[in-house]
Amino acid sequence: MLNDHVPCAVELSNHAGTELLLIERPGHATGYLVGAFATEDYDDNWEEPNAPRSIVLPAEVDRAARAVAHTFLPNYRRALYQRRLDTVMSALNRIRPEHEALQTIKASHRPGDGTPHAGSRLHAQMERAFADHAWLSFRDVLQHAPLLLARCRPTASPWPQDAGALSRLRDALADSQNAWDEFNALRAELYSIPADLSAQEWSQVRSTLGTAVLPAIRTWLADSETFERQARAAVPGGHVALSAPSPRLLTTSPALPAPAGERAPLTP
Repeated sequence: MLNDHVPCAVELSNHAGTELLLIERPGHATGYLVGAFATEDYDDNWEEPNAPRSIVLPAEVDRAARAVAHTFLPNYRRALYQRRLDTVMSALNRIRPEHEALQTIKASHRPGDGTPHAGSRLHAQMERAFADHAWLSFRDVLQHAPLLLARCRPTASPWPQDAGALSRLRDALADSQNAWDEFNALRAELYSIPADLSAQEWSQVRSTLGTAVLPAIRTWLADSETFERQARAAVPGGHVALSAPSPRLLTTSPALPAPAGERAPLTP
């Protein structure tokens, strides 16, 4: 399909983040295909295993509407949900080994009487370096975890005792809000004006933001197993109303301007 000429196409949007592409079916005299554009959070979906396949629409209008509402959109929601969950868990899994190594090093050099030691300055440097690297991954958690947490219902799951952990995770995100807002403001500024930061300046920015969210990182690492099982128990299901808007959460990042011609469908 990547090499097929599509003579006619139309974009369908609910103005709440869901954008579909309706095209004439390549290689057929009649018929249409419907697929989904990638959400603004992702632009690398050609080989994405979670992406839902496009579907052939029935010729009858009412059957076509049912196919979109009852088949395609639920698959799309589940695919996007799974993509967000995979993104969050991958981010935490990238952070965990470095965090554990840092804690091991700090513990091995901690004097028993609680007095400062010669390596304390080195530990501070190591923690700043960790914060720099951790921010690159934890921003994925800040961006995608709120939408996943919003679906979790521990009292309706086999693990109602998880409510306390989910509350801690939400509080950790709320405590990180200022850092997330600062990052998005800086990112928007760099997109809107010709401005470049040196590698050292960017590292300092990441280190500052990462240091601010270190308590949240520790909380998310500690309760990641609970989060994952609750999130997997809350995978969306059922049909989707064609006009139903999706809620926008406070921590959702603002859309950035995309270069013309670089929007990619969720599936080829």
